[in-house]
Amino acid sequence: MPTVFCDIHHLGLIPYQLAWALQEQLATEIAAGERNPTLLLLEHPHTYTFGRRGRAENLLWDARELKRRRVEVHWVDRGGDVTYHGPGQLVGYPLLPLGVLTSQQSNPRLPPPDYIAYLRSLEETLIGALASLGIPAAQRPGLTGVWIQPDVASRCRHCPPERKQHPAKIASIGVKVDSRGISRHGFALNVSPQMEYWQGIVACGLTNAPQIALADLLNPPPDMETVTAAVIAAFCRVFGYRPSPQPTPLTGA
Repeated sequence: MPTVFCDIHHLGLIPYQLAWALQEQLATEIAAGERNPTLLLLEHPHTYTFGRRGRAENLLWDARELKRRRVEVHWVDRGGDVTYHGPGQLVGYPLLPLGVLTSQQSNPRLPPPDYIAYLRSLEETLIGALASLGIPAAQRPGLTGVWIQPDVASRCRHCPPERKQHPAKIASIGVKVDSRGISRHGFALNVSPQMEYWQGIVACGLTNAPQIALADLLNPPPDMETVTAAVIAAFCRVFGYRPSPQPTPLTGA
């Protein structure tokens, strides 16, 4: 099989709105064949985002508290409900050509693209990355994201007991696939964020679904560079890419 390259860009800490606009630009270029598949890796300032299934009542902090804590709120076009982004969390936005679902496939012998399988592949990527860092994680039937079982969460010495009674979420996933078949949005892996910011929302609209981070489970926690390298290796393995030796430069970041 021919080698398929993926442009991987490390953007550091950038505002959510800037990353959203950059995804729009890159998706257009990828759809036009002007750019390789692309993976953006970054962190955001404190931000809550609501997806297409978002419910306003899942935002627990009022406007005064949001302003005091310098949290932005955005309603966006990904799937899912509300989640948190912040410093210390590795966010990945894969912009990949997945193919277009149509009522009549141009070649009936070819299966249509499976967008649910794409979600499962993102989960597999993060599970593999965590395994390489010494943390066993898993999927949960009927739910999207990556989860830590209570027996593993018990490693967290400072976590309250209720956070050890249910599977804890270490990575959230929410995506969009546009009409041209290009993926947008992606995943957020808790490395060492300020976990108190999760108290301002009912994350993903789920009760009894505590959040946990790598910093809760490993002492000392891995640095962001180590986690990023593990995620890149797992992503390329799962999706069959090789990192581009010379990624096409970005003009919007």
